[in-house]
Amino acid sequence: MHEKRAAKIYMRELIASIALYTIILIAAIRFGRPMAPGVLRTIVLLSPMIGFGAAIWAIVRHLQRADEYIRMRLLENVSLGAAITAGLTFSYGFLETAGYPKLSMFTVWCVLCLSVAAVQLIRKVLDR
Repeated sequence: MHEKRAAKIYMRELIASIALYTIILIAAIRFGRPMAPGVLRTIVLLSPMIGFGAAIWAIVRHLQRADEYIRMRLLENVSLGAAITAGLTFSYGFLETAGYPKLSMFTVWCVLCLSVAAVQLIRKVLDR
């Protein structure tokens, strides 16, 4: 019962942080891009990191609420996802030297999220 309640709280906090990130991101793109280069523009364009920080806060709080087994599984899944991401991005670095297009650093974050989700899904299916 505790885990379900903790999961609901986590999802509420994470969704709120993602919503905050999205709102600030839209405003930063809308107002920051046309601004003249300078400190203010840099601050505006970095402002979506407030929402990112809120997401990290939600994740840390979730890990603190989780029991040892859940915490271990989550950290293992993230570790495996990070290892997969490292392998994929390192491999793509070699492909870039062969003429493949350079990818944005945002791509790495997407690959990490997808890798962690895939690891969680595969491990859940294998545990049945």
